[in-house]
Amino acid sequence: MLKYKNWIFLLIAFAGVFSGIAAGAFFSLLHDLPQINSLKQFKPSAVTTVYSNDGKIITRFYTEKRFPATIDKMPDTLINALITTEDRDFFKHSGIDMKSILRAIVTDIMAGEFRQGASTITQQLAKTLFLTPEKSVLRKIKEAILTLQIERRYTKNEILELYLNQVYFGSGAYGVEAASRTYFNKNVSKLTLDEAALIAGLPKAPSIYSPINNPGIAEKRRNTVLHQMLSCEMISKQSYEIARKKEIYVVKSQGKQSIAPYFVEHIKKKLKQQFDLKSIYKNGLNIYTTLNTRLQATANESIQKYMAALEHRMSKNGFAAPKPQAALIAVDIRSGGIISMVGGRSFDHSKFNRATQAQRQPGSAFKPFVYAAALQKGFSQASILLDAPLFYHISKNNSWEVHNFSKKYSGEMTFRKALALSKNTPTARLMEMITPESAIEFAVGAGIRSPLAPNLSLALGTSEVNLLELTCAYIPFANTGIGLEPFSIKKITDIHSKIIFKNIPKKRAVMSRVDAAIITDILKAVIYEGTGTKAAKIKKDIAGKTGTTDQYKDALFIGFSPEIAVGVWVGNDDSTSLGKYETGAKAALPIWVDYITKYLSDKPYQYFDIPDGTKMIYMDPNTGQTLTKGEAKAVKALIKTKDKS
Repeated sequence: MLKYKNWIFLLIAFAGVFSGIAAGAFFSLLHDLPQINSLKQFKPSAVTTVYSNDGKIITRFYTEKRFPATIDKMPDTLINALITTEDRDFFKHSGIDMKSILRAIVTDIMAGEFRQGASTITQQLAKTLFLTPEKSVLRKIKEAILTLQIERRYTKNEILELYLNQVYFGSGAYGVEAASRTYFNKNVSKLTLDEAALIAGLPKAPSIYSPINNPGIAEKRRNTVLHQMLSCEMISKQSYEIARKKEIYVVKSQGKQSIAPYFVEHIKKKLKQQFDLKSIYKNGLNIYTTLNTRLQATANESIQKYMAALEHRMSKNGFAAPKPQAALIAVDIRSGGIISMVGGRSFDHSKFNRATQAQRQPGSAFKPFVYAAALQKGFSQASILLDAPLFYHISKNNSWEVHNFSKKYSGEMTFRKALALSKNTPTARLMEMITPESAIEFAVGAGIRSPLAPNLSLALGTSEVNLLELTCAYIPFANTGIGLEPFSIKKITDIHSKIIFKNIPKKRAVMSRVDAAIITDILKAVIYEGTGTKAAKIKKDIAGKTGTTDQYKDALFIGFSPEIAVGVWVGNDDSTSLGKYETGAKAALPIWVDYITKYLSDKPYQYFDIPDGTKMIYMDPNTGQTLTKGEAKAVKALIKTKDKS
């Protein structure tokens, strides 16, 4: 009897120890489990959408292609199809379906391995959100505990909404909204019965049942889902027959390139400088940019059209290789917003952005900064410069002989004529008068950020700059002397439309309103009296400057209207020649004219600013003398009221 009691005591003690170990293991397991208290606040990764200034979608950023949708936006047919397929007793069980588990255990024992998961929708959600996909007993225990916790704390609809936004449907689509857009190019609320059944059948094996890759298998799977819905009396026999006879038609992606791929890469870099890219790509933000899609299409078309013509000329002249490149920048003069950006002829072939990354000599397109700096020192457009051969002895082994492009010289002429005809020798003399440091100070104030060498040859644009900064440096001329920092992102809102970033235009005073108006008037002369006459057919107020570098390596035209500044560069990436006489006026200006013509086509006529303190006179462009209207050689010119001609 004593021996029997000892055995009972030992069994009780053993049970106690075992229970303690089990309890300890259980609480240890609970301790290791993730907290689900904040499940209501859980936000799955969502797509960030980038919009143009005219409301078009330019591109999307995401780590997972997902568009979160509320359950009230999901049609009953889709919800019923998914429940029928994935978890018929979803609204009845407490998260774990014991009948399915027992059936799965028998299957797994007979197979000698994990084959059947028997997971409810809640279990799948727990696994997806909190656990790894490994197949082990320990993971299944953790999954079961988390499932019960989720079911205890959240409603069935809340669980279902999370699941339907989280599950993967193939082809990069996460959640039912992304699946609906990916396969049928429609919002989830618009799905028909047959489409809903097809989507509901995907989670089990998205790649196998893909209607894009395997339409025949996808159709069989869809019809199976429809039959299950019929069996569960969720649809009528008539609806079933109509839906199963429908052909599968999905919207196949064309892999269409963004209309502005260089602009998209540009804003990615700007985002990286200011924000955490992971949050940008995951939080379903809305990014509103300055790009105008209509004008961007115009920029793309203009470059393709005129670059093809250039290639043809190069081929005829023996310059068949390399393939010439081009870039275009258009900026809003009042805000600094980038309206168009083309960084090259093909983003697929080269992602190098020649509008923002390429450092090239601006040639004569730099000259306006020299003349503008001189205006600030008291010169006027009637001031006289000498156009004659010029030679500088810089040092014992270094000299510089300045030539005009035409190799012809005209003697004395006004500022206006020297810049309009892009004369080199008068500009070099002017640089010597005002000093390179003065020209650099003005150019930097206007917006040039690249280093500029303080030598006389800078007058002819020998220091390298990029097209974006060069174009923006012209803005003060048209904008009453006010410079602006270029920007591409107007604002960013979160998924609830709350503004989390808003750009404030950065303005700075560069020159007086009077001097800005006068330099603009001189740059108008470039078009109507000088090297830019191909633009004279545009019957609106425009101004600008051609630029050509030695041996025709670079061709540029930077110009503006009262609302927009546009810069065009053409050249070869390896800095070889475009061919003889491929100047800014010949290679770049036609692109500029095509773009600005379309920009101005629906705009009312606007005049450049003519401020107080100025007056319009008739002037001899050679001598600067005041003439009367109708006299030979007379041109209209804007001067300060205190200037004496």
